[in-house]
Parts: sequence; C-alpha cells; structure tokens
Amino acid sequence: MTRIGIVAEIHADGGRVAAPVVTVDHRYWYNPEIRSANFIVPGLIMLSLLTQSISNASFGIYFPRFAGTIYEILSAPISPLEVVLGFVGAAASKSILIGLIILATSALFVPLRIDHPLWMIGFLLLTAVTFSLFGFVIGLWADGFEKLQLVPLLVVTPLTFLGGSFYAIGMLPPFWHAVSLLNPVVYLISGFRWAFFGKADVNIAISLGMTALFLVICLGLVTYIFRTGYRRKSGGRTAARPGRPAPAERCTPRPCRSTPPRRARAHRCARPAPAARSV
Repeated sequence: MTRIGIVAEIHADGGRVAAPVVTVDHRYWYNPEIRSANFIVPGLIMLSLLTQSISNASFGIYFPRFAGTIYEILSAPISPLEVVLGFVGAAASKSILIGLIILATSALFVPLRIDHPLWMIGFLLLTAVTFSLFGFVIGLWADGFEKLQLVPLLVVTPLTFLGGSFYAIGMLPPFWHAVSLLNPVVYLISGFRWAFFGKADVNIAISLGMTALFLVICLGLVTYIFRTGYRRKSGGRTAARPGRPAPAERCTPRPCRSTPPRRARAHRCARPAPAARSV
C-alpha cells in the first residue's frame, strides 16, 4: 500500500505559504516486492483445499447411500472410528495432494517465500481434516443431489471469496473489517498466509483456536450421527418420505396365521340315529 501525504510549510515572515511538499512512503503488509501473485498463492491453495475437502467427503459417503451399498459397510466388522478414518482420510489426502500440486506449480511462475514451512503443513493438514469432516456430515445430511451441492455452492464458496483469499481484510473500512471477522474462513486463510509471509490480518493464536474449535464441532456432529444412526442407511432415490420409513427399513409383513377349519354345522345339529328294533 502507498500512503501519500501533503505537507504545507508556513513561513513566519510575511505569512506566505510555500508550495506543498508531497511525501510518499510505502507500507508493506506481506511482500516487500509488491507482487500480487505472491499474495494470491496462499489464498488460491486454501480456496481449492476447502472446496475439494467438502466435495470429496460428501460425495464419498453419499453415493453408497444412494446405491444401497452402505449396508455392506454397516454390516462389516469395523468400528465407526474406522469408517470415519476411511472416508475422511481419503478425502483429506486427495485435497492435500491437490494443494501441494498447486503450490509446486506456482513455484514455477512465482518466487515463493515460506517463512514457516512446518506451520504451513500443520495448517494444511488441520484445514483438510476439518472440512473433510464437515463434508462427511453434509453427505449424511443430504437426501438428494440438490442438498449435496447446497452448502458448498451457496455457503462455503461465498465465505471463502469474502474471507480474504485474494485481498487483505486490513485494507477494508472499519465497518466491513468488523463484519469480515464474523466469517470463520478468515481465520483459516489468515493463519495459512501467516505461514508464508510471517504476517496476517488476525493473530495466529486466534486463527489456530478458531480452526481447532471448528474441528471439535465437526467431531461432535459425527459422534452424534453414529450414536443415533441419523440417516446412515438410505439416501437419494431410496430416501424415506416424511412420516414413512424408507423402503429398505420397512418391516416385512408377517404371514397371516392360518385359521383352523370350522366344524361343519351338520356335526353340531346332527341328531343321533335311532336304535334298531329287535324282532
């Protein structure tokens, strides 16, 4: 950012005002080379990481419910922890791989600087696991493809673009700066950008605490789902109607009890035959 100040000098003798003196000084927020590409790279990586983590985890758990193969997973001798590790671990691994590919590709065009590489890897892992858990919850909650895309497209993507992915929220006016602090994605992007440049819009401790808090919330939701069995069995075309059990969960009708045959009315009304007379 460039700050321009105009200083007017007043001469005491005669009261004449001299020509204004223009002073220009720079305030470097992140990169002293003033390269926009350097600033965009962390935001671009975080944008891809958030969207890919949610999409991979939500589609991964929704399609077994849609196809009806979720029963094979539920009947297998594995614990709920192993199920979550399988789905969330696969989604997070793919997201981290995509983020590293973007980072390696950016290094071919932009001279990157990473001041805290260990913190960068830590934020990468923490964000990928957290939003993969969030996508796992969305995949269990959705009962159709419309709901599956509702939260990622209408909630997460706008919050990511408005969370400082491609700009610093410190440049905003005071009112919009305060509004941006209500966006939880701001803390994720700010902490990840701090690992690159050593400076951030939000304190690094607050960013780390907010990310850990969101991780705990997602873990609590997953625990609640497995304890209550919320929508773990059916989805999509096999979803249940309101107030009606799903087709796969309906009880099979019991066979009708066979009723014993009624005695013939003739047996009840028949009179004994008269005895034969002796001659």
